[in-house]
Amino acid sequence: MEITERISNVRTQAMTLWCLGDLAEQQGEYTKAISYLQPALEILQRLKSPDTESVSASLDRVMGNL
Repeated sequence: MEITERISNVRTQAMTLWCLGDLAEQQGEYTKAISYLQPALEILQRLKSPDTESVSASLDRVMGNL
């Protein structure tokens, strides 16, 4: 994450956040998962990425577990 922030690679940053969110979800750490997935979604929405829908679905699934 630190490297992607330093070089301003926001797409890779979003994808990394998404992966960290999925990992936190698998470990049952839903609040932590949300803290990763929400910024990933915001970045991908700004980029108008096709991955936006998938991250949104992940976030909805995690929020359903709270």
